Amino acid sequence: MNGGERVADALHAHGIPVVFTLCGGHISPILAAAKARGIRIVDTRHEATAVFAADAHARLTGTPGVAAVTAGPGVTNTITALKNAQLAQSPVVLLGGAAPTALQGRGALQDIDQRALVAPHVKHVSRVRRVADLGPAVAEALRVAGSGVPGPVFVETPVDLLYDEKLIRQWYADAAGKGTSLADRALRWYLGRHASRMFAGSGERHAIAAAPVDVPQASETAVAKAAESLAGAQRPLAVIGSQALVRGRDARAIADAVASLGIPVYLSGMARGLLGPSHPLQMRHSRREALRAADCVLLAGVPCDFRLDYGRHVRRSATLIAANRSRKDASMNRRPTIAAIGDAGATLQALAQRAAGKLARPEWLAELAARDAAREAEIDRQAQEAGEHVNPVAFFRMMDAAMGEDAVVVADGGDFVATASYILRPRGPLSWLDPGAFGTLGVGAGFALAAGVARPRSEAWLVWGDGASGYGLAEFDTFVRHGVPVIGVVGNDAAWTQIAREQVKMLGDDVGTVLARSDYHRVAEGFGAAGIVARTGGEVPGALQQARDIARSGRPVLVNVWLGKTAFREGSISM
Repeated sequence: MNGGERVADALHAHGIPVVFTLCGGHISPILAAAKARGIRIVDTRHEATAVFAADAHARLTGTPGVAAVTAGPGVTNTITALKNAQLAQSPVVLLGGAAPTALQGRGALQDIDQRALVAPHVKHVSRVRRVADLGPAVAEALRVAGSGVPGPVFVETPVDLLYDEKLIRQWYADAAGKGTSLADRALRWYLGRHASRMFAGSGERHAIAAAPVDVPQASETAVAKAAESLAGAQRPLAVIGSQALVRGRDARAIADAVASLGIPVYLSGMARGLLGPSHPLQMRHSRREALRAADCVLLAGVPCDFRLDYGRHVRRSATLIAANRSRKDASMNRRPTIAAIGDAGATLQALAQRAAGKLARPEWLAELAARDAAREAEIDRQAQEAGEHVNPVAFFRMMDAAMGEDAVVVADGGDFVATASYILRPRGPLSWLDPGAFGTLGVGAGFALAAGVARPRSEAWLVWGDGASGYGLAEFDTFVRHGVPVIGVVGNDAAWTQIAREQVKMLGDDVGTVLARSDYHRVAEGFGAAGIVARTGGEVPGALQQARDIARSGRPVLVNVWLGKTAFREGSISM
């Protein structure tokens, strides 16, 4: 086997169903061999999209996502997406091409020190130097990516390790030439010896078995203390985040565990939708006030970062329980009373076994539900505000009513998407995708692509701000070529509104924040998708229904929604 086949065998042995990529000669043998083994190859228009897609595919399936990119600029283009996966704790394996091993550091095409560039943004870097080591390196990368605190892993696969031995030896022989000088003969000897080292042991076929992933478990003592504290609390509260859903296959069991605990819960990140659209335990608004009133707070897979005001949302007298795979995250900015270090989803299940039926606090639940109802009534009022163009609050009320019961929502943007997070109700576990703690713009196209690949029978809704859409509009070409019927929605208010809100008030200048009412739907049409425009609220229901019908026919579609101005998110800047 050549090196590309060894990489593909390792991917196949681990049940990897798809590789996201942008082609390049450095990695072609991997792509061809993976395709030959039944692994789907989905090629994108930007390397960042490929890694974003691998990230989202991992989140949706619980299996590490895999991307392959060419050397040099192919790798550098992935850095933001790698960092996003690292901060979102998403298990991703990036296979990166590299210059020939004998020419690295000698000015070869696209040759840079990729280890130094990538290492700060991944759990591990593996630079393979022998063909026989390719399969084991990929297997180890898949294990490391999903073990402990999940995250991305980089495997560098030089081009001369991937092609057939005969071809590479001939290539090195041609490079050495046929001169008779001492230097020429020394070069031939060196390159021949180098090739022999590269191919040593490659004649033997080694079976690759899937290595077990290390899933850390909280101690029995920590779980017992946490259950006791929750049972003794009068106002217990849980906040559940993305890390609790790392084991995607267990999402339903985790949802059942949370429901059986019986305490009010706020859901964030990938945990949105865990309890369905309208579970009585799920609170959606006034989280800060609820945290300040609670006497026992369980943070499951959630650090005390800017989203919780660095821990200040939880009062000092409250018992703080941190269930987290990462000891560092569990203690970030606020030392917990009880640290349950292990898989947060498993900890929730263990707590349910100990405390199910013991934690119901009807008066506390009613108090929080009343706050939620008041906020929903206020949102309804704001949705009634009329204007020349579409009220964004009203739009999301209409979109929520239009979405199918199997919908997966991808959120990529600022003001428009933040509005969506208040109003849209994800339908079930693993049905909401946002970038995570890094707040990265540009994830949308890759995330939506992965949603369409991982959940082909579900509606994939891509909620784009008009600013964020600029990062990935070209991927409508990818959606069309690969038959992924994404429903894209662009909130077109002709501005980077989240920035403009505060910038204009504080600095009196909108410089750099102004866009145009561009015909984004026409761009999608140019790539072979369908395009729809809605300029008034009355046009929205018909546009959304038409978009769903088009998507059901197998064709991607983009709805360009002209938004009016709103004060819904005044004073929402985060630091």
